[in-house]
Amino acid sequence: MDKEQLFNRLESMIMSSSKKPKYMSFSTVKVADILGLTPEVVEQGLQEMVEQGRIKRSKLDEPPHSLIYTLLQTKGQNQPSF
Repeated sequence: MDKEQLFNRLESMIMSSSKKPKYMSFSTVKVADILGLTPEVVEQGLQEMVEQGRIKRSKLDEPPHSLIYTLLQTKGQNQPSF
């Protein structure tokens, strides 16, 4: 799968996850299953997007200490209002 397609899917998942999306935690295994990929391909794509500055990866301080992904806003982009 093209990295741009993966980013668009993830962006859409994050944006639809809540009324005012800030971040989302998801299973790379489930995402891989949905997209028909291997978890390694999804993890590699996520890592590349983190390195490119398109998304931010962090870990929750409180249990369950999940990895979360946040969309980074670039200059000129307007935050969607819900």
